[in-house]
Amino acid sequence: MKYEKIKIGDLVILRQGFAINKKTNHHISTEPTSLHLLRIGDMKDSNFSIYVKDTIPDKFLAKENDVIFTRTGQVGLVFRGQRGVVHNNCFTVTTKDNELLLQEFIFYALQEKAFYEEAISKATGAAQPDLPHGAFNSIPIFLPCIKKQKKIVDILQAYDDLIENNQKQIKLLEEAAQRLYKEWFVDFRFPGYENAKFIDGIPEGWKKQKISDFGEIKTGKTPSTIKESYYGGHIPFVKIPDMHNCIYPVATEATLTTEGANTQKNQFIPKNSIMVSCIGTVGLVNISTEPCQTNQQINSIIPSDEKDLYYIYSTMKRLKALLEGVGSNGATMTNVNKTKFGNLEVLYPNDDLKNKYFNNCKAIFEKIFVLSVGIEKLTKARDRLLPKLMSGEIEV
Repeated sequence: MKYEKIKIGDLVILRQGFAINKKTNHHISTEPTSLHLLRIGDMKDSNFSIYVKDTIPDKFLAKENDVIFTRTGQVGLVFRGQRGVVHNNCFTVTTKDNELLLQEFIFYALQEKAFYEEAISKATGAAQPDLPHGAFNSIPIFLPCIKKQKKIVDILQAYDDLIENNQKQIKLLEEAAQRLYKEWFVDFRFPGYENAKFIDGIPEGWKKQKISDFGEIKTGKTPSTIKESYYGGHIPFVKIPDMHNCIYPVATEATLTTEGANTQKNQFIPKNSIMVSCIGTVGLVNISTEPCQTNQQINSIIPSDEKDLYYIYSTMKRLKALLEGVGSNGATMTNVNKTKFGNLEVLYPNDDLKNKYFNNCKAIFEKIFVLSVGIEKLTKARDRLLPKLMSGEIEV
C-alpha cells in the first residue's frame, strides 16, 4: 500500500535559529551557562563550547521534542533531544497538528534519502549551500495515518535505542581510558609515583618530544572529483565528516577505487594509524581500522612502536586548544600544516609506563571497536528499512 504524499510546508511550522552578529553578540556568555549554542559541529560531537545568556528570546530555545534541521553549510542533517539555543544555520520543524502528523514521525521523515537528496538539490550557493524556508516547505513527504505513523516510529526507534546504548557504552569506555591517562600522565599519580624522582617538575626518565618522533606523518590529498572512475571502490577515504562522534571510522561517506587511490602516491596509511583533523574543525582524533587514505584536512601519525598507539591517541585528544593556537588563521578556517603539526611537543613517559598504559587500554579499545561495528550494522539496517516503511512498501 502506497501512502499519499503531502508537501511538508502544509504540515509543519518552521522556526529560524538565532543569528550571531554585532547586534546580538551581547547574548553570548563568556562563562558556561545552562544554554549551549547549538551549532552543527557541536551537535554532531556533543561537544559544546559557546554558551548563551538567559536573555535570549524563547523562540530560539530548543525544546526536548524539537526536530532540528540543518539548512546552511551541511544541509540536511537532522537532530532531536537537544537543549540550548538553535544557531541560525538550522531551523526547528514542528507539527501543526499532532493528530495529523506526529512530531516523532517528522524526525524519521526528514531522514529519508529522497527527502535529503531533494533538500540538497534545492540548496543554493556554491561555497556555502543554503536551503531557504520556501524550498524546504515545497518538499513532499509520505503521510500514513496516525496509527501507522506510531507503528513506524516504534520500529525505527527500537533501532535507535540499540544504537544509543552502544554509543553510551563507547563513551563510558573512552572516559575510563582518558581518566587513566589524566591520572598517570597529567596528575603524575602513576604506579610507583610515591617513590619517583622529579626533575624540573617532570618524572625522571620522561622527556619532551615532537609529534614527528612518534613515527611517520602523512597529510592526505583528494583525488579529482571530476573523475568518476576514482570513486566507489573498496578503499575507505576518510574526511572530517567521517571523524565526528566516533573513535573508529568503520564507514566513510566516500570510497576510492585502486585507480583513484593511486593518484595519491605513497599516501596509504595502515591500520592503527592516528588521524587528526587539522584544517577547519581541528582536534578530531580517530584510529584507522584498515588501510585507507584521507583528504588534505587530516594529518596522520603512523606509530613506529605499536605500543605507542593508545598513548598517542589520548595525547592528541587533549591537544585541540594547542592545535588551534599553532594554526595559521586564514580568512575562513584554521590550518595546521604538516610541519607545524609534527613540531608540536608533548610529554613522553618511560617505556615501562607507556607499555602498562597500552596493556590497560587494549581491551577497552577492542570493545569500542566491536561496539562501533555494531552501530554501523544497526544504522545500515535502519536506513534500509526507513524508506520502505515510510512509503508503505512494507506494511505495518
